[in-house]
Amino acid sequence: MASQLGRTKPEFAAGESLSDRFKDAVNCDVNKPDFRELDLGSPVSPLRTRTGGGATAAAVSATATSSSSSSGSSGSVSGRTSAVPNSNLTRKSDSNPHSLSGELSADSSPLTSRNLKLDNSRSSSVGSHPLIYSGSASVNSPAVNVLPAGNICPSGRVLKGSIPSRTTKSDVLGSGSANYGHGSIIRPKLGLDKGGMIGGEMGKKKAACSSDPEELKRMGNDHYKKGNFAEALSLYDKAIAISRDTAAYHFNRAAALMGLRRLSEAVRECEEAIRLDPGYVRAHHRLGSLLLSLGQIETARKHICFAGHLPDPTELQKLQSVEKHLSKCTDARRVGDWKSTLREVDAAIAAGADASPQLCACRVEALLKLHQLDDAFLAFSNIPKSSPPASSHSQPKIFGMLFEAYLFFVTTQIELAKGRFDSALASVEKARQMDPQNVEISILQNNVRLVGRARARGNDLFKSERFTEACSAYGEGLKLDPSNSVLYCNRAACWFKLGQWERSVDDCNQALHIKPNYIKALLRRAASNSKLEKWVEAVRDYEVLRMELPDDAEVAESLFHAQVELKKSRGEDVNKMTFGGEVESISSLDEFRAAISLPGASVVHFKACSSVECKQISPFVDMMCTRYPSINFIKVDVDTGNAIARAENIQVAPTFKIYKKGIQLKEMIRPSPESLESSVRHYGV
Repeated sequence: MASQLGRTKPEFAAGESLSDRFKDAVNCDVNKPDFRELDLGSPVSPLRTRTGGGATAAAVSATATSSSSSSGSSGSVSGRTSAVPNSNLTRKSDSNPHSLSGELSADSSPLTSRNLKLDNSRSSSVGSHPLIYSGSASVNSPAVNVLPAGNICPSGRVLKGSIPSRTTKSDVLGSGSANYGHGSIIRPKLGLDKGGMIGGEMGKKKAACSSDPEELKRMGNDHYKKGNFAEALSLYDKAIAISRDTAAYHFNRAAALMGLRRLSEAVRECEEAIRLDPGYVRAHHRLGSLLLSLGQIETARKHICFAGHLPDPTELQKLQSVEKHLSKCTDARRVGDWKSTLREVDAAIAAGADASPQLCACRVEALLKLHQLDDAFLAFSNIPKSSPPASSHSQPKIFGMLFEAYLFFVTTQIELAKGRFDSALASVEKARQMDPQNVEISILQNNVRLVGRARARGNDLFKSERFTEACSAYGEGLKLDPSNSVLYCNRAACWFKLGQWERSVDDCNQALHIKPNYIKALLRRAASNSKLEKWVEAVRDYEVLRMELPDDAEVAESLFHAQVELKKSRGEDVNKMTFGGEVESISSLDEFRAAISLPGASVVHFKACSSVECKQISPFVDMMCTRYPSINFIKVDVDTGNAIARAENIQVAPTFKIYKKGIQLKEMIRPSPESLESSVRHYGV
């Protein structure tokens, strides 16, 4: 206590009572403290003093000493005067001055240290003693004639003391309002709203109206810890608007953007924090981690291995692993080893560069070169979006070309694979504008122009029925782009018109090797095989097309005729086969057995005239008879054909059975139209 008052404990006269000393302490002339003076009219006002005259200091010290021995004093002075706050409060520090402002670490929740407000010390000075004087407890109190004005006596009367009464006023105690009046302090109950703010709606209004950037940052940190990244970002934005040159605010904003997966923006915030404080170690490390995730390896190393500071071992290991796989990927791509390229780029992504648009684009390029078009199209649609840098001078490179230019380089190849030559040309021209010195982009741009011209010239010649010249034009395009399925398919059409069906089949095979589900190539190959009387191959292609184009009548008829020719080539009777005929009705057991023994699939509808469900599904069966002309559709009335019903153990109508060469493949009782057609399609192929 002596050290707090700044002097040694004085002696008191032997006859001086505690009441006299307390009176002297109350009536002394005390300098105004750093915090706002409290209402001395309240019976619980904590009387605080500074080092002043000898009598004042002695009186307070003696009062604290004598009253500390009172066991039940609810208004103990010693518990209050010993907690005078120091106005020169300091915070923890580390090597970085901004790490003490509550910035968020890269892999943990943000720190919440802040400037302590002197108003907060007022509530802590009261300690654990009651704030409201009840008037009923037996305490060692000063004499009533020396109490300040406005105190409540046990009798209930208010006595006027030597100090004039002062009007009631309100003050702020930390995070709540307190009214200092005649013997009562009112504290509103505080709670947490759904957003985690203190005081519910009051906390939200405080955030909206606050002009203290540190308070906004603290509330932002609270939201960040709870995973409310959008709310945290909004509060950090407000703090930055007030104090734009505080590096820690930008550092924390980067953390919120990372939580929202807006990594390119997070990079810019870390860069701004470093611009404001070049020695900001944690900002360097966070920026390095971000750049590593984005695949910018060279720049990431500069920040992860920031000069004079130890790197994070985990991040350093990730960096080295990504570097190793990316180096192998670059070597494999250079020599056209696309299988190794795909393997190494997948390994680099898994090692830590999981948000890199460029590495994902490299994966797309490798899949294209391996003729895995469907996988390439899917991978291309999943490339992470990124914001382009402000300047091409600040862009890193991959495979010798600028990052953004490489994305358009791969987009060009995708557009070519889809046969969209105009879009391909537009994409490669954008890549050339971004990186005009890159040789690989220049070669691709020239090829795209020449391929586009060759295709356009070939199309014009085909329309003019100059098929031989059209073949040459498409061939020139294929020399420049040998993986272009569209040019192969177009040349196949020319060979078909020229009657060179073998060549047509060969070009269709090339197109389907590049793009397996190419419908036009399937149609042309099936037609060419029909001309070559290769009925097995023709039927196989038409059956695939029938599944892909179930409502195409031309495909259905072509399939039927190919099946008829195939049966004829095998010596089977085809006299009764007609395209698009009605469902054949059978009543005798011998006819039934002969019908289900025919080559191909036979679908038998066991029906009853009295069944409503049979009447409802019969039109659908007639429709399928037209849709699937290669399948034998048969109907058996269980009432007139009871011998068939008994032989096949039919208990319920409608029942459907599918046979092939007399062998039952499937039975369906009261199926839905969808499930019936699905089974017919499956077993009819």
